[in-house]
Amino acid sequence: MLVSGAGSNLQALLGAAGHEDFAIVAVGADRDAIPALDRAAAAGIPAFVRKLNDYPQRPDWDEALTQACREHQPDLIVLAGFMKLVGPAFLAEFGGRVLNTHPALLPSFPGMHAVRDALDAGVKLTGCTIFLVDAGTDTGPVIAQAAVPVADDDDEAALHERIKVTERRLLVQTVGRMAREGWTVQDRKVRIGR
Repeated sequence: MLVSGAGSNLQALLGAAGHEDFAIVAVGADRDAIPALDRAAAAGIPAFVRKLNDYPQRPDWDEALTQACREHQPDLIVLAGFMKLVGPAFLAEFGGRVLNTHPALLPSFPGMHAVRDALDAGVKLTGCTIFLVDAGTDTGPVIAQAAVPVADDDDEAALHERIKVTERRLLVQTVGRMAREGWTVQDRKVRIGR
């Protein structure tokens, strides 16, 4: 798993790891001294940090991140609140095995301000998406989605919190199914099960 902050998605997966037929082999971060690393340490999971500013150029960081992940031989990499875009070296190594979450029903409202954008658009239904990462921003093939109604009195914080609750549940279910059943990708369609 790759993280950047509090680690609520990490905690959801940690809580389910014994029940959903998957194990978290390592946690990587792009920042040190974050709660997610504390969660990994408390669970006895190996962790590493690869900060972008520690490398002369972004491709150097991408290669270092790739190498650090490679050392743990993951079957699947979950970007759990990881706030950096992975690059070509990372995707060449792990493409088709990197999943991310997004607080909207992609392809609607991509980018960093999805919840605000949904509110500004006046939609009555938004949600979350689990998708495979590609070279674009929030453009990879969709694996799973769940809807979240928008209440008339929602502000960005309230709506985002409800989306995160749904997102954590969907992430745990999706990672569990992928671990148990495998997955295939054909064109832009992800099918869980072999």
